[in-house]
This record gives sequence, structure tokens and C-alpha cells, in this order.
Amino acid sequence: MELNKETKIFLLRLARKAIEHEFDNSVEIPKPDYEKYPLLKTQAGAFVTLNENNNLRGCIGYIIGFMPLYDTVVEAAKQAAFGDPRFPALVKPELSKIEIEVSILSEPFPLKGYDEIEIGKHGLILEESGRRALLLPQVPIEHRMNKKEFLSALCQKGGFPPDLWRRKQLKLSAFTATVFSEKEMGLL
Repeated sequence: MELNKETKIFLLRLARKAIEHEFDNSVEIPKPDYEKYPLLKTQAGAFVTLNENNNLRGCIGYIIGFMPLYDTVVEAAKQAAFGDPRFPALVKPELSKIEIEVSILSEPFPLKGYDEIEIGKHGLILEESGRRALLLPQVPIEHRMNKKEFLSALCQKGGFPPDLWRRKQLKLSAFTATVFSEKEMGLL
């Protein structure tokens, strides 16, 4: 999905205001201006990632868009701050310390084999034994993973042994993402 800088900035501010609103109901969440930002009404998967001092502080999202992108980003931001089971809920003093990153996902597509995975371009979705795990395309770059390490991390995230991908061909889907952060957009 092609997003211009203005739309990216709006989505980042939207995510931050959605979190601020949970602490203070007088903080207004920006209303969607579908004429100015027509992409806000499209349905697309999106993730919101919170980092504090360059460490993950929360990350939640939706693989498939089932509501307008505007609503998906609002919900993902709130869930990343208050509903990620890996972390305690964000507390108000942390709000000024977090950096927000938004990832807008393409539609997932099936992979026939591991050789189709492109590090830094593809995020991966593993579906196995009724469980699902997802890693965004930026994860192997940020953690300097090669393809083998990326597959192992995906297996571990799904609660499987890290070498499961070596023992059998996993059912994988890939997606691409448009990723942007407050730092990158000059908001911090």
C-alpha cells in the first residue's frame, strides 16, 4: 500500500492519541477525514509496535483488515499498549518514553517453499496444529537474523521447537508491509 508522508504522520498521531485517550478521556482521537486521507477507509491489516529505549514494549495487530484502516490502527494501538500479554499494561509516565511504529500489511499469500522467503521484504505467518504465529518483515533485520534464524524464531513464537521447520515443510504465508515510525517521520 502506497502511503504519502501526510497519511503516515496522521496514522502515527492517531495511534498515539488513541493510547492517550485511554489515560485521559478529554484527549480527542482525530476524526477520520476520508476525503483528505482516502486510504483510511480501505480494509488492510495493520500492526502497532511500541518501543521504549529501543526495546519492544508492545506489539499487536490484525493480519487481515476487517474494518477501515482508521479503526484498525486505533484498536491495534490500544491493544499494543494495554493488551499485549507479554508485557504489563502501559502506565501513563511511560507514554512520553515510547516510540510508535505502524506497519500496514499486504494481503497474505502462500509460500511453496523456504527458498521464496526474502529477508527484509517478507513477514511470515505460520499456521500449524491450530496455532498461528507471525513475525513482521522488519524483525529479521532488527535482530540481524538470516533465513534459518527467522524460521526458528517463527517456530518458537508459535510455541513449537525452533527446528520444526527443518523436520517438515511448514504451512507458511508471507506478506509485505509499509513500515514507518515517529522517529522516521520527525515526530520525536
